[in-house]
Amino acid sequence: MKSKNNLFVRDISWLEFNERVMQEAMDENNALYDRLRFLGIFSNNQDEFFRVRVAALNRMKQLDKTARMHLEEQPGKILKKIGEKVRAQSREFDRTYAIIIKEMAAVGIAIKNEKQLTATQKEFVQQYFVEQVRTNIVPLMIESIPKFPLLKDDAIYLACLLGSSQHNLTHLYSLIEIPTKVLPRFIPLPSPKGKHDFILLEDVIRLNLPSIFAPFGLDRFSGHIIKVTRDAEFTLDHDLNTNLILELEEKLKTRKKGKTTRFVYDKAIDEGLLQFLLKRLQVDSQDAIIPGSRIHNFKDFMQFPKEVFPPKSAAMIRKSMSHSDIHPQSSIMEVMERKDILLSLPYHQFDPLIDLLREAAIDPFVQSIHITCYRLAKNSKIVNALINAARNGKKVTAVLELKARFDEEANLEWHKALADEGVTVLLGIPNMKVHAKLCLIRKKRFGKIKQYGFLSTGNFNENTAKIYADYCLLTCNKEILNEVKKVFQFLANPLRDFKTLKALQHLILSPTHTRNFFMDCIQQEINAAKKGKPAGIFVKLNSLVDEQLILQLYKAASVGVEVRLIIRGVFCAVPVQSKFKKEIQAISIVDEYLEHARVMIFHNNNHPKVYLSSADWMVRNLDHRVEVSFPIYDANIRQEIIDMMEIQWQGNVKARVLDNKQMNKYVQRNKNEKIVRSQQAIFDYLYNKSIPTKEKTIAPKNKK
Repeated sequence: MKSKNNLFVRDISWLEFNERVMQEAMDENNALYDRLRFLGIFSNNQDEFFRVRVAALNRMKQLDKTARMHLEEQPGKILKKIGEKVRAQSREFDRTYAIIIKEMAAVGIAIKNEKQLTATQKEFVQQYFVEQVRTNIVPLMIESIPKFPLLKDDAIYLACLLGSSQHNLTHLYSLIEIPTKVLPRFIPLPSPKGKHDFILLEDVIRLNLPSIFAPFGLDRFSGHIIKVTRDAEFTLDHDLNTNLILELEEKLKTRKKGKTTRFVYDKAIDEGLLQFLLKRLQVDSQDAIIPGSRIHNFKDFMQFPKEVFPPKSAAMIRKSMSHSDIHPQSSIMEVMERKDILLSLPYHQFDPLIDLLREAAIDPFVQSIHITCYRLAKNSKIVNALINAARNGKKVTAVLELKARFDEEANLEWHKALADEGVTVLLGIPNMKVHAKLCLIRKKRFGKIKQYGFLSTGNFNENTAKIYADYCLLTCNKEILNEVKKVFQFLANPLRDFKTLKALQHLILSPTHTRNFFMDCIQQEINAAKKGKPAGIFVKLNSLVDEQLILQLYKAASVGVEVRLIIRGVFCAVPVQSKFKKEIQAISIVDEYLEHARVMIFHNNNHPKVYLSSADWMVRNLDHRVEVSFPIYDANIRQEIIDMMEIQWQGNVKARVLDNKQMNKYVQRNKNEKIVRSQQAIFDYLYNKSIPTKEKTIAPKNKK
């Protein structure tokens, strides 16, 4: 499905990306545990898609038939296409899950329902219900209550049909929230030696429906899982005088009451009960009603116990390596004074960032630390280091983005923890999010100021750094850090210091000039191609959506510029067109790690310019966020990034071709061509750089 100017519709492209995630669950070459986990990732992705994107399209459809937001000119038509696509994916999902369950059974792992239990297991489940479950559930008789309960967005419910064999016409409806917030979803059962049987929490309740309702003279019970997804967007009042914290807390309450954007249900549910629920929930759009199988909220499968899988069925996670320039007990600041350091996460350990902050916290010559925080880990070591620095008398300033979607409540808690310890907490700026990833440490010794800092493509989060593939540059470069200082000055006084951003010479900032800067970079390659000179553009992003930049890439392809794109997610460009002198080549990589880095490389007359960025090429990142792209001046690091980009381009195991048909076909390799799984190959590349030359070898495939 395309929009005007020959661009793919963003939301349909996103569904194609999520299909690539499901392909990983289908791939029999992946470890069985990972395949189950990818089903959970697919489900979680789809939940967020309905909360945000489908909700936005619904609002557009209601407001104005001609409403347009970026590439969505016909919201009604797009919603219809989404409904068709999601239903098809749901069927494929169910088939894939059935295959995985069968393969799990072959290695002794079973998820049993309430009808498949042995006598011993049944007795165990009944006892577990009495001891653990009964007091954590509140059955609601939904026919008899005047106000229908508000169903939570992140919960699942057992919709029950209750009846009596003596009175066939009598039936009652009940609703039970499955208490997955307080009890595990997967409950291990007594099992024979060498076997691992589990039952889902909702099936524990199903088995015990008679003990809940039998006192009312009922003896017929059936229960089917339902789930709603709600509009998760809200609009903040951007008046500078508004107390943002109080307002955000209030808006989070309204999110829980957002309009239903999706209703999913077990297709075996009683038709009368289904129609009753749809009426009471006021779900009338067929595109929002998604029939499914017995189980929902598959995101919980990301937490399925890994330890029960045999070694060959549970992939060995590669252990992150130390950076070759950073040694135990060494001063990271001293290393940075000698050279720039590039951390390639998660191949490299995240620890140097924490260690640098800890070092700054106790260094008597360090005066101040400034850092941006977007999504922090649950028990953040970054926060602990900042608090330690504040306790040691350092001036610590943290820019905490309260509007980071779905992390708002956690960030409110971090705000209190930091502020209570004397950290100056800046709450972002009106009308946009602060998405830049920056840190600046200032140190005064012998009357001289020294600056240390790091700039990243991803969040300062030690948990996600284990699975998100990002780059983080540690540098003492004066030109870059002087401009980082100006960015923090702007964040402290956004109205007074906005003009200073336009004068920056090294950092490229949104919303002031990211789009124009990269438009100019592309134009330089266009000019070179017109003169018959070599020209090339090599870009890696999470998403390519911005219309102006895509059309500029079209211009480049039309004059023969070699355009290569690695786009993990949304891809709105149509890569093959008759007007192109040289086709745009594009791939997507979905594998063990989430490809999250943004990289821009321009041929520049055989003197490559390399930039890293926190920003995707999307309207929101270019116009409505504070983002930072930064140049790589160190020649060795520049070459290292180019090398890793080329390794990814050579990938022929987990790379899919992004073509005009959006078919998600894997990159085809020739019969005698070397097999390249790019994430493993990058691990090998960095591993060999981390050890002395005489000891170099290929790193083990699954290094523990």
